[in-house]
Amino acid sequence: MNKLLFATLMSLTVTMGHAAIISSNAIALHGKPTQPDNFKAFPYARPDAPKGGELRLRALGTFDSTNPFINKGNPVEGTDYLYDSLTVAALDEPFARYGLLADRIDRDPEDPSWITYHLNPAARFSDGSPVTADDVVFTFDLIRKEGAPNLRNYYNEISKVEALDKQTVKFSFKNKNNRELSLIVGEMSILPKQFWSKRTFNSTNLDIPIGSGPYLLTKLDPGKSATYTRNPKYWAANLPVNRGKFNFDTIKFVYYQDMTVAFEGFKAGQYDFLTEFKAKTWATEYTFPAVKQGLVKKVEQPNFNPAGMQGFVYNLRRPLFQDRRVRQALSYAFDFEWSNRNLFFSAYSRSQSYFDNSELAATGLPSPAELALLNPLKAQVPPEVFTTPFQAPKTDGSGNVRANLMAAQQLLQSAGWTIKNGKLVNAKNEPFKFEILLVQPEFVRIVEPFTRNLARLGIEVSIRPVDSSQYINRERNFDFDMVVEGFAQSLSPGNEQRGFWGSQAADTPGSHNLAGLKSPAVDVLVDKIVGARSREDLVTATRALDRVLLWNHLVIPQYHNRSYRLAYWDFLEQPAIKPKYSPGIDFWWANAAKQARIRAAQGKR
Repeated sequence: MNKLLFATLMSLTVTMGHAAIISSNAIALHGKPTQPDNFKAFPYARPDAPKGGELRLRALGTFDSTNPFINKGNPVEGTDYLYDSLTVAALDEPFARYGLLADRIDRDPEDPSWITYHLNPAARFSDGSPVTADDVVFTFDLIRKEGAPNLRNYYNEISKVEALDKQTVKFSFKNKNNRELSLIVGEMSILPKQFWSKRTFNSTNLDIPIGSGPYLLTKLDPGKSATYTRNPKYWAANLPVNRGKFNFDTIKFVYYQDMTVAFEGFKAGQYDFLTEFKAKTWATEYTFPAVKQGLVKKVEQPNFNPAGMQGFVYNLRRPLFQDRRVRQALSYAFDFEWSNRNLFFSAYSRSQSYFDNSELAATGLPSPAELALLNPLKAQVPPEVFTTPFQAPKTDGSGNVRANLMAAQQLLQSAGWTIKNGKLVNAKNEPFKFEILLVQPEFVRIVEPFTRNLARLGIEVSIRPVDSSQYINRERNFDFDMVVEGFAQSLSPGNEQRGFWGSQAADTPGSHNLAGLKSPAVDVLVDKIVGARSREDLVTATRALDRVLLWNHLVIPQYHNRSYRLAYWDFLEQPAIKPKYSPGIDFWWANAAKQARIRAAQGKR
């Protein structure tokens, strides 16, 4: 047999057999990563961005721990800067991961039950010790045993993590249809075994941890600030994924008790950059001298991410909210149109989906592909899923909600609630009353019009703002009637949906299944999302899930904004090309001459 024929036959064997392994530096959930293997930098980076200067950011509440991986305490902001992961996300692709600690990834596209990561031999922790496969195995064993519930939920389908040699680690998975999990394991911060094996992991403390990331935690002022200093010996500074990134010498998080005080701090020059979440503030309060003098910039940058869902979240663990008709009725009392006009300067769009602002949002009636998923579940989901496009209740914005309240009364009456002496009561003469738990005092003005309309229905509602520590503890333990919360979504939803809606997560303290939903049909649809083999299948399954969630009335949808509202002192600069799915602050830099002048001006304020 000649050499050419032999080589051809061997090539066919590898292609046709089970050993068609792909080895690359990057992977995508569906399709291929955008950047080639030999790319130099991300397109939204300026590779020669100047290094130096200081970036100060705001943080809210307080902190009592440097460990963000457990379900205890309030972790300090910024710990992501301490740790590298096996891979890093691209900020302009739906779900692509590029090698960081890992310089090569082996996988079989037809068999997602395993993946192998090969570590970069140059990878080092900040103490100079190498990052090894043992550290990766140690990290996942530790997190799966003692980590926060949301992390344990992410990784509970890992059957084995094994070090094949010093720099090679293989993950094996229980579910051969969970195509996303092989990418998700690449997102986990890798912890140094030599540091954590000598400490109690599942306890709060303010120890300074060792990591492999671009910054070192150099100063903690408990309750006031945390300072990170760029590691001059950072092993990955010149990798393509990091060129033009991590440009500030120091990053400092300055703590405030609430948003109002924090804004005054920004005006006084106590920190440098913020994303503004309050429409009223954005519309009326950026008139202070630094703005007029051109020292502070105010820009709106397009946001192409799914908006997710922010809303009043019911706790279905409470008997009061277990009837879907009751939950639907209360939604008629939230007058978004009036609030948008009178409180938000018409800045927002009403949320009509858990995946608004994206192709993942359900619209109209189910498509034939969606019906193929939904029809077998017909007896387990609300009938409106098949007959009626979801639409949150609307008003004319005048404040006259009589028609809406009449619709709410009919639903409440059908659920066994009647008005007696001005109070809504059930057959046992028990009053309808509940509490809305808030962590932001400034949100009271948004909630009060809602509670006034509920009072017209005979419902007694108390608003209870609490500090961040109490709020976190009560939310972790599902100790609330209703909260205002959000469910952030990506363009590639997957395993995190189990934490949001999965039946198992409903009974897991610390999970994000705040509503306490237990639905076999939702569990099936989440499995379809996780196991989607193509982008088309993913979109179809997500739209089907969206419909079922909406018609279960787990939340009263609020609103969203389709741009980032950014304010910053005018020494900060950013690349000409902006990432699609993030403000990309880690790719910004300081103009040294401008920073000196602005710091001088800030010192006079």
